[in-house]
Amino acid sequence: QFYESKILNFYFTGYMTVFKNQVAQTLHYLSRPQKEILREPLDSPAAWYGKDLRGKDSWRYVLKEEEIDELEAGLAAAKTSNKQLEQLTKEDYPLPVLGPRIAEWHEEVTNKSGVQVVSGVPVEKWSQEDAEIFFWCFGLHIGIPGAQNKDGDLIGHVIDLREDNTHQRLYKTSKKIRYHCDAADAVGLLCLRTAKSGGRSMIASSVTMYNEILKRRPDLIDKFYKTWYLDTHSVGGTNYLKVPPVRYYNGKLRTFYHSDYFRSVHNYTNVPLTSMTPAQQELMDLYDELAMDPSICLDMDLVPGDMQLISNHTVIHARSQYEDHEELDNRRHLLRLWISLEEPRDPEEKKLKKKAQMQLVCNVIAAKLAFRLKPPKMRKDPKPIKSDPEVGMKTGGAAAPAESAVATQC
Repeated sequence: QFYESKILNFYFTGYMTVFKNQVAQTLHYLSRPQKEILREPLDSPAAWYGKDLRGKDSWRYVLKEEEIDELEAGLAAAKTSNKQLEQLTKEDYPLPVLGPRIAEWHEEVTNKSGVQVVSGVPVEKWSQEDAEIFFWCFGLHIGIPGAQNKDGDLIGHVIDLREDNTHQRLYKTSKKIRYHCDAADAVGLLCLRTAKSGGRSMIASSVTMYNEILKRRPDLIDKFYKTWYLDTHSVGGTNYLKVPPVRYYNGKLRTFYHSDYFRSVHNYTNVPLTSMTPAQQELMDLYDELAMDPSICLDMDLVPGDMQLISNHTVIHARSQYEDHEELDNRRHLLRLWISLEEPRDPEEKKLKKKAQMQLVCNVIAAKLAFRLKPPKMRKDPKPIKSDPEVGMKTGGAAAPAESAVATQC
């Protein structure tokens, strides 16, 4: 009861504040309504192929001069409030002209392609602090931004710190990052600087991935709806969380996928090796392989002033390895936001989301108790993690020229 009340208190506290703490945001995101198993390919705007999306403009937008002027005026207003970042509200950064456009971007990310790239944010004129103020307040206008780690960081800094730390998060290195979802409805990136070479952003529709697996291996589909062990890296007082990758309700397919963490969790002694069945292993290998299919995925170079927003329910994302500059002030640097966007649309969805939330809370309580009663160790002979195909994941050539997000097929 102590753990349950503590977790639920975090959850409801997240709703009453300007931003969600990490626990509240994760519970909100992973508590997805489920009614039935989808056994037919889903016809949806979110089911796109990279080869097709590349030629469309619905997900791309270049800011107009008057809109940039409004960003500058909003920044000045926010700075004169003399508030700390976490104290700022969207009223402190008024955007009356961009308001309708932001609503369109919200719709694109939530109910259409799941992808929106906005170019022309004048970061070259701003200090890093100014860019953080803008990005945070933009997050407040489009949804509810939240903490990204146990330290409560509200804005993530995607940059290679070159620290000698085996437990360093991958986004703070120059290594490739395999396809995954973050623990929030949407993730936003604002590019401040590019790498010397490489570091391409790669995305794929998780709805298309599901449809393709239905065509190729329908016998594996049920595995998506079972609970899988996920490596939490001891965040929240436990080393794992049991979560189903896929949920389906009322024509909307929501997927949470993290190839590395679904695999690495089996290196802990308190996670049974038998929990990853041969069929589950086969499904993950197929998923990783399909994500690199040139017709399915889309990659792009983000340049300074580009802002990328993607849904973690309908899009998976990855990053190629990159080579960077020696000086820290010249290295590739992106600001990152985790944003909650979705709320239940009808009484049944609200009920099913609440049911999923309570099940997730029970899973968290059980995992935390197990962690405390018998702290896990790493296996002496850890289960090998099969690597995904290297296609499109190697360090690229010279960085793209300074023009808005250049999208190509993977």
